[in-house]
Amino acid sequence: MNSNEEVKKKKLLSGKEKVKKEKPVKEKKEKVKKEKVKKEKVKKEKVKKKFKISIFTILVFLMDLCVATGLYVINMPKFKTFWVTSAMTTMTHQYLAYMLYDENTINKIMSENYIEQNTETINLDDIVVNDTDLFSKRYTNKYDKEIFTKTEGNDVFKLIRISEPMFKGWLTVIYDPSDVELAVSSKLGRAGQNVSTLTRDNGGIIGINGGGFEDLDGWGNGSIPYGAIIKNGELIWNHEGGSGGLIGFTKDHKMYLTWKSPEEAIADGMMEAVDFGPFLIVNGNVSKIHGDGGWGIAPRTVIAQRKDGVVLFLVIDGRMPGYSIGASMNDVIEVLLRYKAYNAANLDGGASTTMSVNGSLWNNPYVGGEYGGRTVSNAWIVTNRQGKAMTIPNKSDY
Repeated sequence: MNSNEEVKKKKLLSGKEKVKKEKPVKEKKEKVKKEKVKKEKVKKEKVKKKFKISIFTILVFLMDLCVATGLYVINMPKFKTFWVTSAMTTMTHQYLAYMLYDENTINKIMSENYIEQNTETINLDDIVVNDTDLFSKRYTNKYDKEIFTKTEGNDVFKLIRISEPMFKGWLTVIYDPSDVELAVSSKLGRAGQNVSTLTRDNGGIIGINGGGFEDLDGWGNGSIPYGAIIKNGELIWNHEGGSGGLIGFTKDHKMYLTWKSPEEAIADGMMEAVDFGPFLIVNGNVSKIHGDGGWGIAPRTVIAQRKDGVVLFLVIDGRMPGYSIGASMNDVIEVLLRYKAYNAANLDGGASTTMSVNGSLWNNPYVGGEYGGRTVSNAWIVTNRQGKAMTIPNKSDY
């Protein structure tokens, strides 16, 4: 065998030995790699399991926190007052108060929250209607300016958007009180009508709901009004159940609030009136509100008059978290005083709170909006019998 062949043979043997030696090393490396992957997998599963346990623990903690927070909140005096008075002022949701509190607690809260109404005799001589200088007066505050900066082309009324952190609503300013009339359901005693229908059928442009009515189990349709209704100087309805006073206007278009009988009020010159309350402002003096007044926070409808004869319709939406919770009586009075209300009274609120403009629902009642608002017994409306310059507002402009 020559030297070249020997070299080749040695190389061949060397290669085989190398392969033979490398094989167990490779297998060992693969084995180590597999073990490493297995360990990592086990480690991940342990972490995952630990994470799952942590999420469960967090959920349990959050649930405990919610319960603890709930127990803390429902025992807070402010929450108690808000919850109980808001529930008890309704006709159909008083059970909500009893869900959280016992009868003694509820009675105690209601006894601490009430309105001490101003019962002084209203002084009609304080109201000066049709003042020729109505629009030439010097403004005393920004709210005066807001009222008397008329909407272009409209000498009848002005709409003002009310926007507060907790509630939203509308203020209608009626310059001439002779444009304010009472509209009564044509089906009185049998059924009510929604505010849009009442307003349109009686020649009105704007309307708000008026007095209360029987609402047993929340199914009242406005057919049976509570208390008295005076229309055109005549008593056209009187029914037990009215707990307020008479709210209306005299033949001189002055707002008249009285505890007198309907017959006595008519003798005094009352031309149109509904029965409700409480009276909030009389002769510029505010009724005393203890706590929140016992009326809670809810949708509100209020009618008022300034000393210069200008009439104010105030409508506040409510019971809609994220938009408008509603207003307390203190809230309502604060808004009215900004605009110098001299006499003011609360009208039916809650689900009945409705405002119509030009035949269409304008506000956002928390129920019944899809069919034009709840049917009611009567409504205060704005007319334009004298044909003054007037424009119809567009809601998108506000």
